[in-house]
Amino acid sequence: MADPARRLACAALLFSPLIAQAALSDTIVRVKPSIVVVGTFMRSRAPAFMLRGTGFAVGNGTLVATNTHVADVALDSQKLESLAVLTIVDGQRQMREARIVASSPEHDLTLLQIEGPALPALPLGDSSKVREGQSIAFIGFPIGSVLGFTPVTHRGIVSAITPIVIPVDNTSRLNAVNRSFLSRGSFPVFQLDATAYPGNSGSPVFDQDSGEVVGIVNMVLVRASKESGLSQPSGITYAIPVSHLAALMAAPR
Repeated sequence: MADPARRLACAALLFSPLIAQAALSDTIVRVKPSIVVVGTFMRSRAPAFMLRGTGFAVGNGTLVATNTHVADVALDSQKLESLAVLTIVDGQRQMREARIVASSPEHDLTLLQIEGPALPALPLGDSSKVREGQSIAFIGFPIGSVLGFTPVTHRGIVSAITPIVIPVDNTSRLNAVNRSFLSRGSFPVFQLDATAYPGNSGSPVFDQDSGEVVGIVNMVLVRASKESGLSQPSGITYAIPVSHLAALMAAPR
């Protein structure tokens, strides 16, 4: 007869994937109410709301974090175009006006102040403790203008922690984006073994068990430097560590 301890160990191996999936399912239920669509609204346009990316509630619940390249858009004031977010509260879709209250272009992060009642804010984790191989997930609106405004979850692992700018061996190979980053100073980003799509920019990257945010999906900022040689990058996504968002939230406004 098999050793009881060995039987327990075998059972744990068999059921651990199911337990992990159940934990992620529970985490998704907690995270989804905090996720919003970030875009612009113009009443005279069809469609009136145009998606630009994803955001998520932080702080007191009336602040939304997203990417600067998502929120920093030229608005047509003559046609009363405005920044706005779409939320889902008690199963009902709501549109709320938004305005930029803080921004860190070098980290591609922006904070929006939204109108109306507070949303459930996501807790921020400690991105300095993130390790390669750690399981993560992110929720956003991939290709939302085509697939609709339904939050979608992707999961994967942190495959590498790497500088945002790849070093070059010849100064003539430095493009404008690389020179700009080098002048401000490079910083580590998370490379994820999980595929993001247009619309996922600004999605929170969170720990599958705790739901704590450890990063923010970023595509445009990094693609220009790290993936300039790839015409169709596949399965590679980058995220800005959440420590930069925490610093932006703590800065005087």
